[in-house]
Amino acid sequence: MIKLHTEAEIKKIRACGFLVAEVLRELKGLVSPGITSAELDRRAEGLLLARGVRPAFKGYRGYPNTLCTSVNDGIVHGIPGPRRLQAGDIISLDLGGELDGYYSDAALTVPVGEIPADVQNLLRVTEESLYLGIEQARCGGRLSDISHAVQTHVERHGYSVVKAFVGHGIGRQLQEDPQIPNYGLPGRGVRLKAGMVLAIEPMGNMGGDGVNLLADGWTAVTMDGSLSAHFEHTVALTVDGPEIITKC
Repeated sequence: MIKLHTEAEIKKIRACGFLVAEVLRELKGLVSPGITSAELDRRAEGLLLARGVRPAFKGYRGYPNTLCTSVNDGIVHGIPGPRRLQAGDIISLDLGGELDGYYSDAALTVPVGEIPADVQNLLRVTEESLYLGIEQARCGGRLSDISHAVQTHVERHGYSVVKAFVGHGIGRQLQEDPQIPNYGLPGRGVRLKAGMVLAIEPMGNMGGDGVNLLADGWTAVTMDGSLSAHFEHTVALTVDGPEIITKC
């Protein structure tokens, strides 16, 4: 069942989202050749706790860490580890938090040092698709309008959207209804209403859309080894249009 949140509830989600976005901004500044994803994870947990925010991912369905770190061909849910990042890598930082019983979730993909122009373009196009999807998160529209906007933009530039993973509702739980695919025809699905809060998260691959799950049971990578980018915002639907909760 899709929850319509009151303004008081959205205020709490907004407070959490601002702090999650603050932490992500700090983590982005730490990404550099030589740092490990495990170090970024420890830093993320410390920064959240210092703000009174509980790490939402840690322990969720058994996930062992605070931060999801997906490097290069990693799509989502990568587990932080000791591998040191190298110049030319890209890394997705996906972070969720809970404050006063309400959740927010956001992600961005960050270059490690200098990256080639075609990889910069993958990141740019995937992030643009997120904002084009958000533009469609308007009362009276349909859920698939978001999905279609994402898919159209990504595929127009020669990339593929990941179909195996979706965005989701968020609020009192980290993941709520509805699911939000990153592909589909417009004008379908539930009618969008004020009070919905959605975590919209396109994933764009440089190659095909096939996915493999690694032996750790969490890390999803591209089947063909191509690079993947991931961007996410928590968005509240209001009568005045979409509000990005996790934009710092």
